[in-house]
Amino acid sequence: MVNIDHYDAFCFDLDGTIFLGDEILPGAKDSVDFIRAQGKKVLFITNSPTLTRKGCQEKLERLGVASSIEEVFTASYIAALYFTKYFPESSVYVVGEKAIKEEFKQFSLQLTEAPLEATHVIVGLDRSFNYEKLNAAMTAVRNGAKLIVTNPDPFCPVPGGFISDTLAIARAIETASGHDIFKVIGKPSTFYGDMILTQLNVSRERCLIIGDRLETDIMLGKLNAFRTCLVLTGVASHEDIEKLNIFPDYIIQGLQSMFAHLLKS
Repeated sequence: MVNIDHYDAFCFDLDGTIFLGDEILPGAKDSVDFIRAQGKKVLFITNSPTLTRKGCQEKLERLGVASSIEEVFTASYIAALYFTKYFPESSVYVVGEKAIKEEFKQFSLQLTEAPLEATHVIVGLDRSFNYEKLNAAMTAVRNGAKLIVTNPDPFCPVPGGFISDTLAIARAIETASGHDIFKVIGKPSTFYGDMILTQLNVSRERCLIIGDRLETDIMLGKLNAFRTCLVLTGVASHEDIEKLNIFPDYIIQGLQSMFAHLLKS
């Protein structure tokens, strides 16, 4: 269980932590409500590149979890921040779904449908990815475009199992093009960590990351000097901790046990 007094901000992963598919997970709403009632800050941090911040916020609201758009970070939004900071004059070829394009347009970043005009290729989960898209992205990268990836997840949890995710697509483009991935932006990158601190304005040691993935959520904490809490409602298991040698500060079965000692009192 987590001592709420040790932290000023709580950052929740979404898939496998707050919800699974279209179903809210036990304890999610009560935990978020309790944190807010104590005057603490909340941030929802997902590696999903298929939802805009607005779309993500609307999904949380539908599931009964109150949130504002400023409290939501998605991989597509973080990617737009990254390009705005480092490559504002870029011409970007998108392999991904409409969320990436919508977030990039919010920042007036230039997109292109012509592979030979691209300075960068941004890759996110694309559930209509095909041979034509692979060849277009390969052509762009072989002609000098930098290959940038929204998130490092090879698969993600869904009700009843898993689906392939962004990294599986990015590796195919990397292999076909013969050029390495230039940058992975999502969790656990230090860029993502810096954006969290900018948004929350709290000290690192007073920020707790809660998520179901060791390689992204817990490593986000390790790389950015945040404390971490692993929930066992998504991808990772107890066995994975020893196997991957990634050790969270807390381990809980699910969010229903995060503040169980306080919610019962």
